[in-house]
Amino acid sequence: MRSIDDAKKAYLEELARRQQDGHISTSYQLTGLEIANILEDWKHKSLYIKIAKEHGESKMLQLAKSVAENKNISNKGAYFMKILKNTSY
Repeated sequence: MRSIDDAKKAYLEELARRQQDGHISTSYQLTGLEIANILEDWKHKSLYIKIAKEHGESKMLQLAKSVAENKNISNKGAYFMKILKNTSY
């Protein structure tokens, strides 16, 4: 019979292993991460995943690329969100 300490240690090791196993299971998750990379805004990657899911992956990826191409924009993530808010995607 395992002791409580052994069970606790095994559980914590399993959690650590799962955390390192991060994987992408849907295409919109990958697209959201690509958008975060293009916009250089990893802090809001979960938001971009949600946007890719709700508004269409290819349109959002295209919008992010057009924002990133403009060299005069200092905060690409904020500009992306402003365009998204002001247009009907």
